[in-house]
Amino acid sequence: MSSDGRVARGERTRTAALDAAVALATEAGLHGLSLAQLADSLGVSKSGLFAHWRSKEALQLATVDRAVAQWQERIVHPALRAPRGVRRLRAVHDARIDFYAARVLPGGCFFANTEFEYNARPGPVRDRLAAAFSQWAAFLERLVQEAVDLGELPADLDVPQLAYEIDALGISAVMRSRLLDPDTAYRHARRGLLNRLRPLCPDPTLLPEGPS
Repeated sequence: MSSDGRVARGERTRTAALDAAVALATEAGLHGLSLAQLADSLGVSKSGLFAHWRSKEALQLATVDRAVAQWQERIVHPALRAPRGVRRLRAVHDARIDFYAARVLPGGCFFANTEFEYNARPGPVRDRLAAAFSQWAAFLERLVQEAVDLGELPADLDVPQLAYEIDALGISAVMRSRLLDPDTAYRHARRGLLNRLRPLCPDPTLLPEGPS
């Protein structure tokens, strides 16, 4: 096998292991995630994983990065295909709810869970999570600002506030869906954004009558 082939296979193995780590962290917590725990869940030797990550903390940091990449692949990138403005805002919110509804992760949402888990745990993992949360907030604010610039939302809109509310709808949806009826939680989250946008958007044709 060529060196390029070995590198590609190694990268696929690493990505598959990190996907498993993200899923495991949503059930058992990121703080408790270890090489031994991941090896047991995958049915492989700990030494095989040690070639990729030399410590528990390195694995945890890589797991955060993989969760960010999953979020980009499944939520951000599909939403960016929608037209800029309120339709893109809806698209990113709907993609997030679709991601939760598909039960991709057994524990619901990696970021919602770790936000609570690490809010009082200082250190590099918390710092990496805080950076990811800040990037997501900035992304939502950028989408809201684009809608303002296009005249689809008021010029005097409090952009950070609306971005915060959109994120809060997503967090509420995934947390409620774990204990209560998930369909109701997702429907309320979709409707909540539409109800927030309709009075602000001067062009009613940009927003549907009901949740998608």
